Amino acid sequence: MVMKRIRNLFAASALFAAIASPIQAQYTTDWLANTYGTSSTYVGNGARSMWIAPEGVIYTASLWDENEGGIAIYQNRKSAGSIGIHNEFQGSAITGNATSIFAAMQYDRNKGSGLVGRYNRATKTRDFVIAVSATTTETRADVITGLATAGSLLYASDFPGNRVRVFTTDGVWQRDINVTGPGALALDNAGNLWVAQKDAGAIVEFSPDGAALNTIQMPATSRPSALFFDATNGQLMVGDQGPDMNIKLYQTAGAPAQVGTFGIQGGYLDTTSGIKGQVGDRRFTRVVGIGKDAAGNLYVLSNPWGGTWDLARNGNTDIYVYDTSSILRWRLQSLNFEGNGEPDPGTDGAYFYGGFNVYTGTAGGTFVANTVNPFDFPSDPRIDINDTQRGQHFAQVATVGANRVMVAAGQNPGVFNFYHFNTANGYIAIPDGSLPGALFNTSTLITGGFSLDSNANIWAGPDRTNRIYYYPLTGFDANGKPSWGPGFAYATPRSILPLTRIIYLAGSDTMILAQGIIGSTDWTSIGKRVEVYHGWRAGNQTAPNPVINLTSANPKSIAAAGNYLFVGYVHTAPNIDAFNLATGSLDITFTNSNPGNVDVGNDVDSMYGLRAYLRSTGEYVVTKDNYNESSIIVYRWTPGAAANAAQR
Repeated sequence: MVMKRIRNLFAASALFAAIASPIQAQYTTDWLANTYGTSSTYVGNGARSMWIAPEGVIYTASLWDENEGGIAIYQNRKSAGSIGIHNEFQGSAITGNATSIFAAMQYDRNKGSGLVGRYNRATKTRDFVIAVSATTTETRADVITGLATAGSLLYASDFPGNRVRVFTTDGVWQRDINVTGPGALALDNAGNLWVAQKDAGAIVEFSPDGAALNTIQMPATSRPSALFFDATNGQLMVGDQGPDMNIKLYQTAGAPAQVGTFGIQGGYLDTTSGIKGQVGDRRFTRVVGIGKDAAGNLYVLSNPWGGTWDLARNGNTDIYVYDTSSILRWRLQSLNFEGNGEPDPGTDGAYFYGGFNVYTGTAGGTFVANTVNPFDFPSDPRIDINDTQRGQHFAQVATVGANRVMVAAGQNPGVFNFYHFNTANGYIAIPDGSLPGALFNTSTLITGGFSLDSNANIWAGPDRTNRIYYYPLTGFDANGKPSWGPGFAYATPRSILPLTRIIYLAGSDTMILAQGIIGSTDWTSIGKRVEVYHGWRAGNQTAPNPVINLTSANPKSIAAAGNYLFVGYVHTAPNIDAFNLATGSLDITFTNSNPGNVDVGNDVDSMYGLRAYLRSTGEYVVTKDNYNESSIIVYRWTPGAAANAAQR
């Protein structure tokens, strides 16, 4: 009996020890970059236009939303569903009336472009399509750039047709009004039509029968991107996408004249009320939607800069709601789609950098800054519509002393763009060049892996060379611009060919190499073998220890920090495995410890969608791209001193 008790006590102690093991310590699951974290509540992706119903229902249009319809609906700061399918709309224009929503349709291979769909607000179904433009083959640019309704009439800007077309709301054509480069539309109390000419910095007025009336010539750098006529005040509200980044107010009785502004002059680029790049109340980026409800509340849709040829996959929706005293009451935000969140070493992982935005906080977090300045750096590849990548939403960041370097790239990149920061430009990322490119004197795509290490040195695997190139950082100039020395080539260990990923941990001289799929031409995927070389620069390029064999299907993205390699998978599950770099063992798998408040998405469908950082407190911060709910998943885990005793 005594021996049995001893055996039972021993078993209980062993069980307790296993439960309390520092390696298996509890982790938390959180999210950033979206007001809400679940599939039924999250704020929709990439809103580019907005209409406000009198009762305060918000309708926004997007070119793409992975998990719901392209017209998102909100009321009382919550999701109220959506309309259509995820890729049905262009996102460029939306309007409505008591019964219907009208929105510009996306190019369709069968129907073409230049169409406007009518949707029943009650049933959320399409009941009519209106052919507006003669341009029917445009697959990338906006064709319909403005919509407005008044009574039984629908007005539509046909941008390539240089006209505003007038139909009944049942689609019967009434007349055309010739306007060069028409954009956003608004109708005043008298039924006069106001048309924004964004590129000309002007707004032209027409009578109800189409006769030309007045012209508002804005400042030379202004770009009117949104219009709303405030019937209560008799004012035309104009969203200015130029450097002023504000809303200009014009009285329209008699000769139009500017009578005020709403928003901070310079918006997020202003340096008198904040740091350049910092967003916030009235620190707008580009205003693309304005509206008011019957109670007089003001709604502003601000679309942070980012996104290239597909116009909308920047994830950015930023809606501000102000009361009649112009006090900000609430916001709705969706700030990430198919992008990552790199924990910033300069803030010990408190801030997170994506390819365009900066975040901090928990439970959705705080939108800190937009890092694009399209006026000072118009050639920034992140906003180049002809760039070879769909959007450079994936960041890697290193800090060296007071200097910060960022690399931005696409979902499955072969090109990496380099940026630096300095005090004068605040949060704005200043373009430096690319790899491949003149900056590194090479034109070979990087398909064998890329790593910006913690000392801002670069490790890269050029396509089909079977070499790993090391570009050492040589310093920074007085403005914070980095420079690198010539590349030094290491032979890729034959046991890891074909090479597809590189991670170098400078603090411990540890090289991590992942093999591609043998016999496949798909260099964006990972196979089953990962080799860990301790002392790589010290001379060990031939004896990996450990070798990690991945057993779960379809590994896609890896990240490493401290003593752990983190692995994410595609087309399977969103789980993240943590492998010990000393032993090669799988020590823990992150699933979802917070299912009531956050959904973690399907998988990791990007090469660099997983990022990791070891904080000075011993806590690991691991982030995962979540394109399903337009957010960034954040795992926080402290395995304990024993498991964390190796390198940082």
